[in-house]
Amino acid sequence: MKIEMQPLQDGTTGYYWLLGALVLIACVGLSAVLFIEHNGHIVTGMNNQIVWGLPHVFAVFLVVAASGALNVASMASVFGKSDYKPLAPLSGLLAIALLLGGLTVLMLDLGRPDRLIVAMTYYNFKSIFALNIFLYSGFMGFVILYLWTMLERRMNRFTPLAGLFAFIWRMALTTGTGSIFGFLVARQAYDSALLAPLFIALSFSYGLAVFLIVLMLASKGSNRPLGDALMAKFARLQVIFISAGLYFVAVYYLTNLYFTRHHAFDRFILVDGGIYTLLFWLGPVLLGGVVPLALLLHPKIGQMRRRIGMCAALVVGGGFAQMYVTIIGGQAFPLVIFPGRQVSSSFSDGVINSYSPTLLEWLLGFGGIAVAGIIVMIALRIMGFLPVRMDDDSLQINADAHAATPA
Repeated sequence: MKIEMQPLQDGTTGYYWLLGALVLIACVGLSAVLFIEHNGHIVTGMNNQIVWGLPHVFAVFLVVAASGALNVASMASVFGKSDYKPLAPLSGLLAIALLLGGLTVLMLDLGRPDRLIVAMTYYNFKSIFALNIFLYSGFMGFVILYLWTMLERRMNRFTPLAGLFAFIWRMALTTGTGSIFGFLVARQAYDSALLAPLFIALSFSYGLAVFLIVLMLASKGSNRPLGDALMAKFARLQVIFISAGLYFVAVYYLTNLYFTRHHAFDRFILVDGGIYTLLFWLGPVLLGGVVPLALLLHPKIGQMRRRIGMCAALVVGGGFAQMYVTIIGGQAFPLVIFPGRQVSSSFSDGVINSYSPTLLEWLLGFGGIAVAGIIVMIALRIMGFLPVRMDDDSLQINADAHAATPA
């Protein structure tokens, strides 16, 4: 059955209100950037010990979620799951929008965004940061090419090949993002090759959660009902992805127990780290992991739209908490400058570093999310990224699938 793609029709009042709100948030975020640029990072909560603050939490989450958002398209083109093919264009669009939103925050939080051209033209190929510039631009290019082959009928025969290259590159992108931390051997919190597969596993659930939120909002706003079997399939996928993420988180911290020099850090995060311990157990483990797993295992989950939406929101919230613990908590733990020796000075040696994000940092982070949202809304309005119908029959999905218990 041929699937007809169609852009959103004349925008409703709700559409323009939401778009206007996102534009306003983006402008407020830009104002925060200008204020920080004029006064310096002294007006933020960042300091000499914690140089990557809350904006980096937003940026890294958006970049990781961008990689995972491409999963739906990859399953259709690379793994031959034709059920997801009609939703593949939306998957590619989200990947681009989330990456641009994340890079916007990253660029504007560097302190000297005017020197971006230097970073783009002079490379230190021993630096994982320089290599990530190639990964970001390459991912963008491959996904744009992928979308072209999907939306241009004459190019459809190249979609599987383009999808394969985009899939390989998205794996490389997430590996590079995790390696930014894994290669920082000076910090006990990072210094682990496991961070690369951990970020890949987390990207699956984060990306699918964002995809489901956007899909459900677009469906409701355009009066295109979603099939129960389709939503049941997504719920089963999310169960698998959340389980994989929890598994790799557990492996990461358990592996640290094999190394004596990492025992103190494990104890800091898991037991006596204050806000970081609370965020870890309450965010990615409980609210972002165990609770969605329990709720999504209902045998008739495909009919429970609110539950699926709530679980997607919990995964996103848990993802932000995970990134906060990883990025901020990793810097809060004191550096070991001279391993095996006791050091005492006036430079905060052996002291847990304090950090309190300011309103400016929150505004910058939400500004990046708003940029991603604006891109998605405008693209849905002017281009055909969604099928006209999204019920089970039109998408050729087995109508009995929603009755199966997720495994």
